Amino acid sequence: MDKPILRRIVLAAIVVSAILWMLFNLKRIDVDVLVMWVAGFGLLAPLIFVFTRTVGAVVLVPGSIMAMAAGVLFGPVWGAAHNLFGSTAGAVLAFSIARYVAPNWIARHVSGRDRLTRLVEGVEAEGWRFVAFLRLVPLFPYNIVNYALGLTRVKISHFTLASLICMIPGDIAYVYIGYAGREAIAGNEAAWRMGLVGLGLLACLGFIPHFVQRYRRS
Repeated sequence: MDKPILRRIVLAAIVVSAILWMLFNLKRIDVDVLVMWVAGFGLLAPLIFVFTRTVGAVVLVPGSIMAMAAGVLFGPVWGAAHNLFGSTAGAVLAFSIARYVAPNWIARHVSGRDRLTRLVEGVEAEGWRFVAFLRLVPLFPYNIVNYALGLTRVKISHFTLASLICMIPGDIAYVYIGYAGREAIAGNEAAWRMGLVGLGLLACLGFIPHFVQRYRRS
């Protein structure tokens, strides 16, 4: 069997398995229930979370929910690490699906949306730099971007590296907000300051387009 065909079969099997798994576990998308479910696995909790985070990216579960759950479960450091690994793996899987498994189906859905069409055009013009920009500034939904970028000519290695590095600030912000929520429930009086740190980081990311525009004008 040809390698391209085998690769598509394997990816298709992963997608079908992921969708079926998520359909049977939709109730666990709630942050509180998700945290309790993952924590119940004990030492395997990090692996279960990374798997859930990866699958969630494929079936369009909001990444912010998963990131905050990571903060509640594992704290700010390990939570950020586990979430970043899972979100990157999920992004690469969705990217691969769009490129190798169902490019025509994804293209039909993207072509009808002006903003996503401009996204694809931007990547074609700027390459990995535009990918980095999209990861730093959440102008487009994380899950949709993964599929849309699979339709471009950007190299998967560039996509992976740019996503891994440039998702770090947003990853830390959402995880820290989740951690602050956990500390607030535990009665930590400093929790509100922790939450402000996460919100402040998200606010800073929102100013990046303005700085980029000024840089280009200069």
